[in-house]
Amino acid sequence: MNLFKTLQNIRRTIHKNPELSTKEYKTADFVEKILKENGIKTYRLCKTGVIGILEGKKKSSKKTKTVALRADLDALPIQEKNNHSYKSQNPGVMHACGHDGNTTILLGAAMILAKQTENFSGKVQFVFQPDEETAGGSEKLIENGVLSKNKVDSIVGVHVSPWVKTGQVALKYGAMMAGVDKFVIEIKGLLGHGAYPHLSKDPIVAASEYVMSLQTIVSRIINPIEPAVVTVGKIDGGTQYNIIADKVTIVGTVRTFSLKTRELIKKEMIKRLDGICKSYSMEYTFDYQLLNSPLINTVSVVDLCLDTAKKCYGDKNVVLLEYPSMGGEDFAEYLKVVKGAFVYVGTASNEKTSYPWHHEKFDMDETALPKGAELMAKIALAILK
Repeated sequence: MNLFKTLQNIRRTIHKNPELSTKEYKTADFVEKILKENGIKTYRLCKTGVIGILEGKKKSSKKTKTVALRADLDALPIQEKNNHSYKSQNPGVMHACGHDGNTTILLGAAMILAKQTENFSGKVQFVFQPDEETAGGSEKLIENGVLSKNKVDSIVGVHVSPWVKTGQVALKYGAMMAGVDKFVIEIKGLLGHGAYPHLSKDPIVAASEYVMSLQTIVSRIINPIEPAVVTVGKIDGGTQYNIIADKVTIVGTVRTFSLKTRELIKKEMIKRLDGICKSYSMEYTFDYQLLNSPLINTVSVVDLCLDTAKKCYGDKNVVLLEYPSMGGEDFAEYLKVVKGAFVYVGTASNEKTSYPWHHEKFDMDETALPKGAELMAKIALAILK
């Protein structure tokens, strides 16, 4: 079997047929089919979550372990603007975050390990998770027993990265990615004619002042050495140029690494919103959602992944990240239950494969896929030993 060609075909099939969060039905069927063809038992969780179980045949006098390897299945609501033959065939939906690559790498690891069952004892659990992009999939799988059913001891997640060169791997000790929160605010004004503002209450003016006030929370309230981000991603209000709106909706995100900072930002947001709305005689609603926790890797598992990566890629091609990312990953929820680590496999080789995640021209260097699969297989074997 030509592993590269096999994985390339798998990745392109998935890329051409992207599906949004919780709707990964064809993708799940495709993944399940490949696992079964390689003699791996499967079952479903949450309809589109595919779990594969591979049990080693090597006898052991010691208590055996179960290691889980995780990839994600869902795509994004983005219209792809590439022109390659494997371009998305689903209008308005695209694998712009590389989940097609993550899934392909994990399927490759499954194929490799399926041929080595005589060489290890214990179990490898392959977790193909739905609904990562909306930050709910991991919690749903955990609630439905993905870690408890087979008593998972450790879990390792894989993600392709356009910021790491092909032929390299990146790892991080401790905090790797931020906790992700979402806020939705509605400021309620009084509808009126644009020519007679004194007879109405303009929520756009209040919203503008509030958005500007948010910019000083991180710069003037939070300790400068504590990472934090407050971003407004959407403002919606008004219907016409000469009508004063009756309400404005503000939607955004907060990124932090500590519960203390998270609570301080939330408290300050409410304080400022309340003060501004009172000054304009307006009412408001404030909805704050905790989407996922900070991703904090386990030192012992990073040690093992680092050692394995050096053997697989060579010392010079293993990158230890100095700083954490303010991006979020719901893989963090698994790490609150069991020890584990998150691994970046580099897929950037030129301008076309270096577009950032969530970009309409995102693509990857597919030659990185077989080596990534080999790495994940070797990590699983190292943990089981």
